[in-house]
Amino acid sequence: MACACGTVGRSGVELVQIRERDLTARSLADLTRAVVAMPRGDGTKILVNDRADVAMACGADGVHLRDRSVAPAKFARSGFLVTVSSHSVADAAGIVGADYLLLAPIFKPLSKAEPGPALGLYAIREVTRHSRTPVLALGGITHKNAPACREAGAAGIAGISLLVMTRGRDFLVILQGFSPFIGLLLATSRAIP
Repeated sequence: MACACGTVGRSGVELVQIRERDLTARSLADLTRAVVAMPRGDGTKILVNDRADVAMACGADGVHLRDRSVAPAKFARSGFLVTVSSHSVADAAGIVGADYLLLAPIFKPLSKAEPGPALGLYAIREVTRHSRTPVLALGGITHKNAPACREAGAAGIAGISLLVMTRGRDFLVILQGFSPFIGLLLATSRAIP
């Protein structure tokens, strides 16, 4: 996974989230240090899923918090990014202090066997209308529906299975067509169905 993160980072993806929920703190720290040390594109930032302590200790650029996690303001400091997940318009309205809001699932996710209901483009429009926090759309994003996410107000897209199943080609093509559209890779070593 570290090798893939370096390659994608050099290809124009602005944010790479290390999403390894099952690793021990030591293993996650080792992986994070390896990814942080890799050559990457100008401006590519490395985030660690839900472990601000590991992110800070290993020199990552920020943390991604799950919905209903710790308040983003707790980690507010210069140069340290905080992204937060939200799975409803109502939950998104209560998030304050994040640099980005990851709204999901917009469409039926390709990476989950039993996903919750898709929020649809309406959710992007509602959240962006009421919040100044940039929204990244996640869940079932393809090259065909990514433009609709942007038109609905998303500042960028995020992907797991799109990137894994195509080895990044489609994800990177989408990003190249939407500069300065923000791309977030949720990096994981788990198999995608």
